[in-house]
Amino acid sequence: MWARWLVRVHCLSKLRHLNVLTSPVPVPSPPDRPLLVQRFHAWMEQQRGLQDQTLQGYERVLGDVLQTLGDVPGDYTAASIRTFVVQRTTKQSRAAGKNLVTAMRHFLRFLIADGMCRPGLDGAVPTIAIWRQAALPRYLPASDVDRVLASCDPSTPVGLRDRAVLLLLARLGFRSGDIRALAMGDVDWEQASVCVAGKSRTHVRLPLTQEVGGALLDYLARGRPPAATDRVFVRMAAPWRPLGAPAVSSIVARAIARAGVTTRCRGAHVLRHSAATEMLRQGATLDQIGAVLRHRYLDTTAHYAKVDVPRLRAIALPWPEVTPC
Repeated sequence: MWARWLVRVHCLSKLRHLNVLTSPVPVPSPPDRPLLVQRFHAWMEQQRGLQDQTLQGYERVLGDVLQTLGDVPGDYTAASIRTFVVQRTTKQSRAAGKNLVTAMRHFLRFLIADGMCRPGLDGAVPTIAIWRQAALPRYLPASDVDRVLASCDPSTPVGLRDRAVLLLLARLGFRSGDIRALAMGDVDWEQASVCVAGKSRTHVRLPLTQEVGGALLDYLARGRPPAATDRVFVRMAAPWRPLGAPAVSSIVARAIARAGVTTRCRGAHVLRHSAATEMLRQGATLDQIGAVLRHRYLDTTAHYAKVDVPRLRAIALPWPEVTPC
């Protein structure tokens, strides 16, 4: 029952993101998570500092694992684990397969650490070949970002909220989870800064520019409903609950559609990529960009260097002449 509920919620979220569903669809209350999943959730939060959104993605995999392999980890074998992973990943994209493999390894390491299954079973999970950062980052040019921002109507509460959300994404490189988790106490108006917790729960303070701070202040003063929560961004229809991460991506998708911008990517992350590429074009170093985006490794930030074609041409070596045989 719990696994079926997870699948249904995931499907509804995907349909809303694609604008197939526009009216709210009632979702039944979630059944109690299995005790094993609850313990895994707590262990991952404590040991790895993962956010709820990431763990919810893992839990969809775990629902399938428990339904297929059973809820007695001591009965798991290397053969059953490998068969399960191979059968599931052959029907999925590489990205979905990678998420399944990662969730499976984390779950088995938790079981091993807790003494519930034989050590070394995490090595039975096969590896999926993915060439990391092989593709160019998908982003919007600065002119298209300006059009997306201009599509928000500042005379309405929804427009004020959406503009503040979009500016945090496009100027400070926020993730959708950062928007969801932003609380009133995270904004320091006197120091003109905002505190953001990254994926590893490490808190970083970023400068609050005049443009972003002004939009945020306009929303709080004239657009935000009197919701009984300390979260900054909330739904504009009662009951006034905090925005979820899928709702943030929906705000971006609607703004891109209103602006008439043609792009394959319509989620919140495309504006984060756009912020990084624009900083690079303005002359910021990779270290500076990595500090704003809160990357742990410089290799992750170096991914954006590939979009600066003029600089790449300047350092590219000529193709060697080939002497005919």
